[in-house]
Amino acid sequence: MMHSADLQKKFNFKLIAGEAGLNRPINNTDLSRPGLEMAGYFSHYSSDRIQILGTTETSFFEMLSKEDKAERMNKLCRKETPCIIIARGITPPDELIDACNRKDTPLFTSEDATTNLISRLTSYLETQLAPVTSLHGVLVDVYGIGVLITGDSGVGKSETALELVKRGHRLVADDNVEIKEVSRNVLMGSPPKLIEHLLEIRGLGIINIMTLFGAGSILPEKRVMLNINLETWDRNKMYDRVGLVEETLAILDSEITKKTIPVKPGRNLAVIIEVAAMNYRLNKMGVNTAEEFTNRLNAQIKNQSLKEN
Repeated sequence: MMHSADLQKKFNFKLIAGEAGLNRPINNTDLSRPGLEMAGYFSHYSSDRIQILGTTETSFFEMLSKEDKAERMNKLCRKETPCIIIARGITPPDELIDACNRKDTPLFTSEDATTNLISRLTSYLETQLAPVTSLHGVLVDVYGIGVLITGDSGVGKSETALELVKRGHRLVADDNVEIKEVSRNVLMGSPPKLIEHLLEIRGLGIINIMTLFGAGSILPEKRVMLNINLETWDRNKMYDRVGLVEETLAILDSEITKKTIPVKPGRNLAVIIEVAAMNYRLNKMGVNTAEEFTNRLNAQIKNQSLKEN
């Protein structure tokens, strides 16, 4: 859970008042500029949001009577309000400082312009408060594509990742991947701190990828874009041989492209995953080899049929 103290530390805000409330949780990614509240309209006050006061709000506030100033600031500070931030380094009104101290609402000041402050805060909050899940698998950056390798235990996920690292690609996480949904269909994967940079190879044990291959062999975070699911080759199962089958893997409320790769001795999985990543990039650029082959095949069948008739 994120608290007001975390926000102060991240953005180096200056604490003016309400120090006792620094442990207040932040649960809402939305921000609020309480302009109507300054005018006395609190019927729809979004009190659970971080409140941002800029030049407009503080200028209007100075036009109020002494009694109205105290009353508005008192209503602005509620027990569910995470914090109040004043932009542009504006000196906070005494009435606001007094209300924040009495109600333990953290009051910060920032030197940033209001719009810039809102943009930075929104981006940070959306990332930090994004829905999170964990998946069993290995996440590797292959040619700039975040490839999530999944499959049953012992199928060869970590060994394949090791081969990919040796071929110049980068490891993000082994065994357990923490995934955040920062927006619809945008998933960011990272390793738990306990196993960061580590890879488990049966027979060897746990190895440190960064120590063995250098800092260029690891990434702290990567967008998850393609799922390669490894499974033991089943002779009775029909596998896609053209590339027209569109599979997806659902993660939280998002979906990513999924490819099922059968595993048996003699198959070079690292090379297959490299090609899968490059082919994924081509597809995103509008080049679909499977469709081109199908169209070519259909045209040939049509021509042959015309000749026979």
